[in-house]
Amino acid sequence: MTETRFDALCIGNAICDVFGHVEEDFLQQESLVKGSMRLIDTDEAVRLFDKMGQTVRISGGSAGNTAAGIASLGGKPAYFGKIAEDELGDSYYHDMNGTGVYFNTPRLRDSKPTARSMILITPDGERTMNTYLGACTEFGPGDVDESVVAASAVTYMEGYLWDPEEAKKAFLKAAEIAHQNGRKVALTLSDSFCVDRYRSEFLSLMSDKVVDLLFANEHELKALYQTGDIETAIAAAKETDALTALTLGAEGAMAISRNETVKVAAQTVDNVVDLTGAGDLFASGFLFGLARDYKLADAAELGCVCAANVIGHVGARPERPLKNVATQSGFEV
Repeated sequence: MTETRFDALCIGNAICDVFGHVEEDFLQQESLVKGSMRLIDTDEAVRLFDKMGQTVRISGGSAGNTAAGIASLGGKPAYFGKIAEDELGDSYYHDMNGTGVYFNTPRLRDSKPTARSMILITPDGERTMNTYLGACTEFGPGDVDESVVAASAVTYMEGYLWDPEEAKKAFLKAAEIAHQNGRKVALTLSDSFCVDRYRSEFLSLMSDKVVDLLFANEHELKALYQTGDIETAIAAAKETDALTALTLGAEGAMAISRNETVKVAAQTVDNVVDLTGAGDLFASGFLFGLARDYKLADAAELGCVCAANVIGHVGARPERPLKNVATQSGFEV
């Protein structure tokens, strides 16, 4: 088997988060509903970006956040995601590699700009989000580097990849390469609306053993098994061959399989500031733990430690090394 170079390969939509502070008048002039989120086209993305003034840019996207979290733990993550040959693409590329993530996906030229989520923050702290998917929707099978997949203990992919047809093909190609090399394949359900769109296909991915590990929160798991009762959803998860990593918010997390089910408590957070990225960083800790042969309970607990850290500040990336946080919590990382 190929030597393991990476704890996890994370594949998803490469979206640059662009934060800008604006006055209330700006929202009125742009006819924007404060606190809303909308999808926008290329022309609107370029126009609004040009009007934002001074900004702070952070490489984002769910799987990108997870990769950055693994790097912060002292792990070795890789990332696949499509960006363009443009200014924001440059920022994304340097930011990801600067965090310690191996990221070298071929960049899109002379086509759609790099995806961005333009987050307008008014003086009251409210966020109004304008998301343009752009280049990230062009990710396809040709962007899957077989050598990186083969060298990754786990290949972890977003459910959102199931939307564009070419990304779906890339997902299946990466999964096949991973299994050919004795590696594991993980899927995060992304959100309950994504589950509603592709429920039968996601269930087939597990029953056909394409996916070995499923990440979900309680809303997504209930949507997957079409029940309003979380215990019923957990019982259904136990009947599959996939390991399910389930986050339960303030109730902690569970790891569920046919042979073993464990539950761990949530970490105490004195001041919850921003829940963005909690699930992404839970996945960082859990994947890191699995790659380092932790027991399931310990992997889930490390996931909770990482999630608790990120919700104590604004943004979906760690503000201080998670390796230090984990060490203070008694983990050897």
